[in-house]
Amino acid sequence: MRKSLLSIAVLLFVAGVTAAQQSSMNDEGGRVMALENAWNRALEAKDTKALDMLLANTFVSIDIDGSISSKSEFLASIKSPDYQPSQAVTEQSNVQVYGDVAVIVGVFRIKGTEKGKPYVHRERFLDTWIKVRGTWQCVATTSTLITAK
Repeated sequence: MRKSLLSIAVLLFVAGVTAAQQSSMNDEGGRVMALENAWNRALEAKDTKALDMLLANTFVSIDIDGSISSKSEFLASIKSPDYQPSQAVTEQSNVQVYGDVAVIVGVFRIKGTEKGKPYVHRERFLDTWIKVRGTWQCVATTSTLITAK
């Protein structure tokens, strides 16, 4: 009888800890998703100061054409007068949290003009975020253009 009660108590304890961890991961996932949305708003507004805070100093971006940009190159491309985004929206996404690392996979749509030409791109993306000293920062992003079928 004692063994049964002890087993039940241990099982309830483990279930409670697991539920608390799951809730914490959901909270962290929600925080990272909010930062993704802030990134979209910063792109629309060409707010490089906000982007600077969201992106780690070691940030790397792999664009739809396969080019690679550092954080400073990425921010410079946003500042360019040739780049005029009018809308940046995450259409769908899924976040997985692994301790102090979060990975987001989703579909992103951006609309605007570049070098005077209008465009609408839908891209499948993967963003990797890390939590450093209590703050989430994106360390890497990659995207692939979704072409019309």
